[in-house]
Amino acid sequence: MKKMVNTLFAIISLFLVMGCMSSADQKERSEQKSGWEEVLSQKMPLLGHRNWILIVDKAYPAPAGANILVLNSEKQMSEVLDRILQLLSLQKHVRPVFYLDKEIDYLDDALAPGLKEYKTSLTKLLPHIKKQSLLHEDVFGKMDKAADLFQVIVVKTESLIPYSSVFIELDCKYWDADREKILRERMLKSKE
Repeated sequence: MKKMVNTLFAIISLFLVMGCMSSADQKERSEQKSGWEEVLSQKMPLLGHRNWILIVDKAYPAPAGANILVLNSEKQMSEVLDRILQLLSLQKHVRPVFYLDKEIDYLDDALAPGLKEYKTSLTKLLPHIKKQSLLHEDVFGKMDKAADLFQVIVVKTESLIPYSSVFIELDCKYWDADREKILRERMLKSKE
């Protein structure tokens, strides 16, 4: 009798585990099936300041974490960046702050074939945008810290150019650092 109960318990446990795996697989398949653009379009209105969107080269490691969503675009970097810029331009609540790997400034076509063409496309897509540079390793630190509390979306591309990733930190579009400073000063004065 005890052996039969243990066997029954094992079978039920197996079905429960398979059910959980199946729903996780279904979620992953539905995100792939619906496409990275559709998923990102749905997520964009929910994102706010301190969220990140990373547009990364093919070898960028898939980060792990509950707040990290990795999407495979199967497209070239410039095409993905262009589409994300279009989606961001429609948002009334967030504005992008752009970061590039500092290492890209020290590369050329001899070391990374296709780099010159990539930089030209980047200049066309972001003509008047101030871009900040970060060491590649520092990006991982920022992502780890951000992903502890906030959503990070990673869009993998087909780019085979090293250090070509574009990192977008979202900031509030209708509020800025100057007004935040004024607000904090007022709050400090009211305590006096």
